[in-house]
Amino acid sequence: MAEHDLVIRDGTIIDGTGDPRRSGDVAVSDGLITEVGKISGRGHREIAADGRFVQPGFVDIHTHYDGQATWDSQLAPSSWHGVTTVVMGNCGVGFAPVKPTDHERLVQLMEGVEDIPGTALHEGLPWAWQEFEEYLDYLDGKPRDIDVGAQLPHAALRLFVMGERGAAREPASADDINAMADISRQAIEAGALGFSSSRTVRHKSSLGEPTPTLNAEFAELIGIAKSIGSTGRGVIQLISDFKDFDTEFELAKAMGRESGRPVSISVAQTSADPTKWKRLLDAMSAETARGITMRGQVGARPIGVLLGHLGSVNPFKECPTYRELRSLPFADVVKRMKTEPVRSAILREMEELGQAKGNPARSPYQWDKIYPLGEPPVYEPNPITSLSYQAFERGVAPAEIAYDYMLGDEGKALLYMPIANFVDWNLDVVREQFLHEASVPGLSDGGAHVRTICDVSFPTTLMQWWGRDRPRGRIPVEQIVAKQSRATAEAVGLFDRGLIAPGHKADINVIDFEALTLHGPEIVNDLPAGGSRFLQRVTGIDHTFVSGVEVASNSESSGELPGSLVRGGKSVCR
Repeated sequence: MAEHDLVIRDGTIIDGTGDPRRSGDVAVSDGLITEVGKISGRGHREIAADGRFVQPGFVDIHTHYDGQATWDSQLAPSSWHGVTTVVMGNCGVGFAPVKPTDHERLVQLMEGVEDIPGTALHEGLPWAWQEFEEYLDYLDGKPRDIDVGAQLPHAALRLFVMGERGAAREPASADDINAMADISRQAIEAGALGFSSSRTVRHKSSLGEPTPTLNAEFAELIGIAKSIGSTGRGVIQLISDFKDFDTEFELAKAMGRESGRPVSISVAQTSADPTKWKRLLDAMSAETARGITMRGQVGARPIGVLLGHLGSVNPFKECPTYRELRSLPFADVVKRMKTEPVRSAILREMEELGQAKGNPARSPYQWDKIYPLGEPPVYEPNPITSLSYQAFERGVAPAEIAYDYMLGDEGKALLYMPIANFVDWNLDVVREQFLHEASVPGLSDGGAHVRTICDVSFPTTLMQWWGRDRPRGRIPVEQIVAKQSRATAEAVGLFDRGLIAPGHKADINVIDFEALTLHGPEIVNDLPAGGSRFLQRVTGIDHTFVSGVEVASNSESSGELPGSLVRGGKSVCR
């Protein structure tokens, strides 16, 4: 007779603490890990894990599944990449609280900030809520494969309280601040994991309007932070341009000080100020030492854009001849583009566009920062593979290289354009960011930028590239798992997961580390209203369990739906 629901035998256990790996078994019953070591009792299901890593599920604290989680029970591709808990509501955008008159505005904001098709949002969102608590209850009633936690988004909150004044970024009155503070407290008490806000000019609606929170004053943000602090729970997530570094950091620090709650900030290297990321992480580390917990969310590779015929970004989309072709079925577009008259016309138009924009390279694109992505994808490309270098070698225009390459794989071949974390044409800075004591992995944007990027595969990149394949500067897998599982969980107040230890939630990955392979992104049309998005598969993640139930294996969903809404304040299960 079986004594356990599940026993994973003879695996190499990487437990999430950062301690050295060890051999052993893991037993699971009633959704919890019950024993770790040599298990004598039998399991209702037994997994042979010889030669496999057995490790806690990954916790992704920076996603935008706010819409998808209301209509889709499978939060792929996150679940394919060993992620067992996702946290959404980042960057101040989301869909609750909301008044019926603001549905369109919140869709426009999400469409612009996070590149989620408005048609899919209009078709998919049920709008069965107004208050944030009602939104949580709706999520709680929908079965799903993995766990999801939600944060209260500042933009939605501001519109809910201030209406058009909030959208116009007018200063909040004392009454406005009190109302937002009360709603924030109630949201945290109802189970929101935290509160998020955006202060970057890059975040605009699909109409080009800045996010309503861009210029929110100190009094507003401090008032909200204090109210959240009164609950003794919740975290604060911010994104800012930090153009006035001292002022912006003082605001983030004050929110942490006045609330007593942890603050996390999005961090990446940019070419405009290549060392600001380190100044920011160092400052957060110093404040943490003084008692204000601050963490920087960092990526696993460059933050980059995918260029292709089926995505949102395409070098040729402004060319009149190309625009005319887009009304044809895709196969016919590719067929026509392979003919010489069409090729010559589009390349000529590209040159004219470049000249019109005053670009000395005769193109609106920086070809020296664009590379073939390839299969398997290469995220740390050699500079000599750039389109400008290839063009120089062949004595042709870079646009010609792009044109011909993108017609590969039946027109589905992708180019890759890193826009952050790639100033010096290598990923050494990413390694420094990850290893910094103030950092936690984040920024995957799962569920967002669906036809522009596919960074939901960050956890796989950490394991495969940084843990195994990078020629220099590899990171110990034990350290990767500790940060991507335990540290991320703790960063959002979830202490019941992220470890292979008795009493913890049985969110477990069984990984064939030597076979682990990240595959290239592909476009699928599976969003509401026929919307398209990039998905990215991985092989080598043999089993992913949520509460002891298998949800995915080698990028195939099992159909099981053990996941649930995670409400705040989770401690270790006993």
